[in-house]
Amino acid sequence: MDKPFEAAPDGVRLQIHLQPGAKRSAFAGVYGNRIKVAVQAPPVDGKANAALASLIADTLKVPVRDVTLTGGMTSRDKSFFIRTADIQAVLAKLENLIK
Repeated sequence: MDKPFEAAPDGVRLQIHLQPGAKRSAFAGVYGNRIKVAVQAPPVDGKANAALASLIADTLKVPVRDVTLTGGMTSRDKSFFIRTADIQAVLAKLENLIK
């Protein structure tokens, strides 16, 4: 994967580097081959993962039920799958985030 995201059948795969416990929740650029995202939630009991999924859903304008954590449950490096019929719109939004 050249970029931190790629089209997949029925959606988009996304690679994230998470910074939990931040002052504010926001996308913060690129970290290696991942998109860096800060969330206010602490890394306790899945709170940071839930906050991250919610932020991704809000930013990409997809229902949170369509954002699935596929790897890195207890790691800062996470993999997500975003299920969407409008793959090109999601890819365009992600492209704008990393510029």
